[in-house]
Amino acid sequence: MYDKGAVIAGLAVFVVFFTFPFWYNTGSAAYKQPQPELPKNSEYCVESKEWMRAEHMQLLNTWRDDVVREGMHEYQSGLNGKMYNKSLVKTCMKCHDNKEKFCDTCHNTMDVSPYCWDCHVAPKEAK
Repeated sequence: MYDKGAVIAGLAVFVVFFTFPFWYNTGSAAYKQPQPELPKNSEYCVESKEWMRAEHMQLLNTWRDDVVREGMHEYQSGLNGKMYNKSLVKTCMKCHDNKEKFCDTCHNTMDVSPYCWDCHVAPKEAK
């Protein structure tokens, strides 16, 4: 009356599809957090390391909009109160001078292709 066989088969298919991501990754290598090369000539960034790790994308987008649309070129750090120039090249890349060992380390691990270098000229890497 309730077609018990079809219900059990449906439940089995559901369980297989629901658990597929878990058993598909069984035995694969565990995620390892990338370790980008930190600058040697600077002790701190415009904000804390943890904040920059989580929020740098939003910060750079805000800086871009502020500079291009509003003409506001200075940023006051919440970390130390210092004023910084809102510039990827003049501020960020001044300390993080090796894009390959800093930016690309995380972006390649996360399979992210930021569009920063669509407008900015990527720094030439030392050979």
